[in-house]
Amino acid sequence: MEWITTIKEVIAYIEDDLLTIKGPKEVAKHVHISQMYLQQGFHIMTGFTIGEYIRNRRLYLSAIDLVNNEVKVIDTAYKYGYDTPESFTKAFTRFHGVTPSKVKRDRKLVKTFLPLRINIIIQGGNSMEYTIEKINSFKVIGFSREFSYETSYREIPSFWSEIFKKYEENLCGGKEPVNEIEKAVFDNRIGEFGICIDDIEKDGYFRYMIAGGYRGGSIPEGMEVYELAEQEWAKFKCIGAIPEALQTINSQIWNEWLPGNNNYELAGKYNIEWYSGSGKTTDVDYQSAIWIPVRRK
Repeated sequence: MEWITTIKEVIAYIEDDLLTIKGPKEVAKHVHISQMYLQQGFHIMTGFTIGEYIRNRRLYLSAIDLVNNEVKVIDTAYKYGYDTPESFTKAFTRFHGVTPSKVKRDRKLVKTFLPLRINIIIQGGNSMEYTIEKINSFKVIGFSREFSYETSYREIPSFWSEIFKKYEENLCGGKEPVNEIEKAVFDNRIGEFGICIDDIEKDGYFRYMIAGGYRGGSIPEGMEVYELAEQEWAKFKCIGAIPEALQTINSQIWNEWLPGNNNYELAGKYNIEWYSGSGKTTDVDYQSAIWIPVRRK
């Protein structure tokens, strides 16, 4: 149950330092885990990113201050980490549905957001279909972009659509590559992998790569090669239309397999979505997988 302990410690740490905490990177450092893994697991288990949770808790407590104390909106804004009263009022109104001045006059308008409590019922655990495989280091090539954890769930699908329209639509029609990038896409099966990489220092951001296994040759401008280290991987098989099938497996990994696993823990700084090269992603028997680097406890 170490993963559950980690999440509970995260919540306790946020609550203890709610007014001074700088962001997700600080929280991840406190519990000694990759920001990427923490953000992904926290979001799947709670429905909130860490940034959203901190922001919602502050906005709730700011409302309590306004209705219980003779405080000014400007002082409350600065107390809860906002640079200006205007930015505070905008965020406050978006969360509570009314302005700070209206909440001061009527406490019934306060939207409640209490500290989270984590309770997990293990229902799948190690019965999930997965394998543990040691894989030598290997290189991938593809297109990379930085994403915020706050918006990645809607922006990454758009990134896939953009890359497909630019470089793969022609190839899927059975035509020959017409330029260096299309040749690299074809030769290296770009689109086989979607890789989350935690290797940038920007708080609340990670890199995502649409990639394929690098088979040599030139590296066109706008593409890059990345090497994944030798290590053990937990590979979770997924059958069904995506993204729904992958979302279900992801939820099971973080809510069932990881909390109930006594043999392995998270390792590394990336995870991989693998997509088969046959069939349509909308097929009920489409095959994909999630790979997570692990080490024995």
